[in-house]
Amino acid sequence: MSIDNMRVGKSYFLKNHGEMTSFIILESRGVGDFLIKDLLSLEVYPFSILMRYGRGNDFDLREIE
Repeated sequence: MSIDNMRVGKSYFLKNHGEMTSFIILESRGVGDFLIKDLLSLEVYPFSILMRYGRGNDFDLREIE
């Protein structure tokens, strides 16, 4: 799945550089950045924090239904 296909109100699973997280998108903050809420820790932070080191070889982004 591409970051461009992510939508506000939807939940996603992300694996990147060995880190795994699930989150819901709260609002769009411009092209390719969102305000997200971590579904495990309930923290709210920008999606760009998860992507600050770029895409790793294990990059996997999926929508949770």
